[in-house]
Formats: sequence, C-alpha cells, structure tokens
Amino acid sequence: MTHRTRRITRLLGAIAAGTLLFAGCSANSASSGSASPEPASAEESAEGTSGDDTSAADSSAGSAGDVMPLSEIKVALVNGGPHPYYASWPDAAAQAKKDFGLADVTFDDTSEWDQTKQNALLDSLAARGYNAFAVFGVSPADINSTFEHLRDEGFAVGSVTSCPAGDKDSAYFCLSTDVEQAAYEATKALIDTLGGEGSIVHVTGLLVDSNTQRRIEGVEKAVAESNGKIKLVQHISDIDNDLQTAEKAVTDLLVSRGSEVDGIVGTSTVSAEGAIAAVKKANLPIKIMAIDDTEPILDGIRDGSVAGTMVQNPWGQAYVGAYVVAKLQSGQCTINEDGIYVDSGSFLVGKDNVDTFDAKRIEKSKSLIDDFNNKYLTCKG
Repeated sequence: MTHRTRRITRLLGAIAAGTLLFAGCSANSASSGSASPEPASAEESAEGTSGDDTSAADSSAGSAGDVMPLSEIKVALVNGGPHPYYASWPDAAAQAKKDFGLADVTFDDTSEWDQTKQNALLDSLAARGYNAFAVFGVSPADINSTFEHLRDEGFAVGSVTSCPAGDKDSAYFCLSTDVEQAAYEATKALIDTLGGEGSIVHVTGLLVDSNTQRRIEGVEKAVAESNGKIKLVQHISDIDNDLQTAEKAVTDLLVSRGSEVDGIVGTSTVSAEGAIAAVKKANLPIKIMAIDDTEPILDGIRDGSVAGTMVQNPWGQAYVGAYVVAKLQSGQCTINEDGIYVDSGSFLVGKDNVDTFDAKRIEKSKSLIDDFNNKYLTCKG
C-alpha cells in the first residue's frame, strides 16, 4: 500500500467516524457554526421552504420557492485535463455522494488541456442529466463565458482549484488555494532554510494559468523582502505537463548555471518533481521547497533531499465544491455574494509532520463546510 493510499484510507476512516459529516446550511450567517455529526437527509433538508428569501434572489440556480431534494442532484467535478493534483477527486466524489445523499457525483476530464473540448464535455454531462458543476477551467481568460452558459441553462456552477483571470468570476463562487500566499510562504521557508542568503530558481506551471502569474508574484514578494540577500536567478515556466520535460528543463539550467543556485522553489507539482529528479542526478547541494504531496515529494522530505512542501487541499476542494453546488442547484440555498472567493487552505509540511499533515486538511475541510453554512450561504428552513 502506498503512502497516498494510506492517507486516503485514514481520511475516509475519519469521515466514516463523523469527522467530515455535516448538516445542511444555517438559516442565516448568525448561527453558531457547530457541525452535526452526520448530514441531514434529503427530506429533512427540503422541509421548511415557505420562507421568501430575497437577500440573494438573483444568486441561486433554483427559482424562488422551487426546492428539490439533494437526492435529485447530479454533480460533475470537471478538471482541465490529466494531472496528478486530481488523484484524490474520485474518492472525494464518492464520499460527497454518500455523505450528502446526492443522486450521483462523477469526476471527468478531457484527454488534453483544451477549453473547447472541456466545453463539449460539460455540454455532454448536462445532456446526461448532470445539473450541478464544480469546474477547473482550462483557460482562465475564457472560462467565464463557459460559466455564464451553464448558468443560463439553469445549472449551478462553482470554480474550483483556479479562479478566472481578472476581477470577475461568473461562477457562484471560487474555492481554491490562495496560490500567491502559498508561493510566498514556500519561498520564505526556502529562504529560511538557506539561512537568509543565496540564489534561488523558481520552477512553475503554465503561464496561461492565472495561478502561475499569482505564484510568480508571491515568489517575487518574498525575494524582495530579503533586501537583496536573496537573488532570483530565473523563473522557469511551462514545464508542468510531464515529468520528462520538467526534469530536462531543470537539468539544462544546472548544467549551465548549477554552481550559482543554492535553492529551488517549485510551485507546481510536476515542475517540483522534475527539480527533485534533476538535482538528485546532478548530486548538487541544492535545497528544494516543493508543492503538493505526491510520493516523490514526500519521499524526498523523508530522505532529506527535499526541505519541505506546501501542501494544498484538492480533496477538500472537490468535496466541499460538490456540497455547495448541490445546495445551490437544489434551491435550498442561495449564495450571499455572487462570485465570492474562498481560500481552500495550504499547509507547510516538513520532516516533523510529513506523516501527520492530513489531520490539518480534515480540519480545514470541516471548517470550509461550516464557513459556507454560516457565512456564505443563506438557506431555507
């Protein structure tokens, strides 16, 4: 059994024990915020619907007074394309279906990162009866038109993992990592590991992804705060598609400038894995700060070749995202602020907590459900 499988097993065990089972939304944001040990049934959630909610009348997938049980909601979790970040989404889908009494929760993507193909997939899922969507859009610059199309068709949609580019989000909400802050904290941790002085390289994902731009800003902010004691040698982007490309890009850098590099911060999964592999093969004393919790990264922390990693919450993004779009689509709840951004959480992991950090993600996922129930949604009954 792999460490990832053991972590998922522990996570599901905690859920089965009631750690992640929550009741439906509060009637308003002034409620206590405590979570019930298990979710309300679909019938219980549908009771008490005679109240007339006008605070968010234009921010609900269901029409006023039109409430469906959650057992009629079919949620689709759709990411942009194949990537190890989404390895936990099928488990999150299955758990959300069970915990919230949904008709179905599926996980799907296209074989390549293409917005047109993702749009076609979403239309296909809608034709197959899926009526609520949590989506990581391929193109941050264009995904708002996709969200608008889904909403025009009467479907609830949330943006998960990545928000649209710019200041507008046409989804009901965006649930994602505060990637600028996470990159900033990862870089600060690397700088601390280097003793506050040295030269670093930043390896990251696709420049077309708005998350990449935010991560670059986070890295540069941390470097600027060193007052010249840390030099940023280079940003290396667009190397997150496959490990071979990432490893080659870092290897090429090390061949030409390896003696100048004291540390590498990787702010996308595959680029970080590529840096780990390249540095090991070059046998250079370069400190690495990574992102996410794939086995190469966690094994590197255990053997000391990786200083640490900034772990995100992909499981929680899918699980909580499914819950919220289901509540909106059912008409049981409305969103208080259309397009609201919610940070799904990130956590610094080092040798001291490499085998125990899942507890923080469980706690964060629980608090996200509480926050939506008590702050971001207004529900009937």
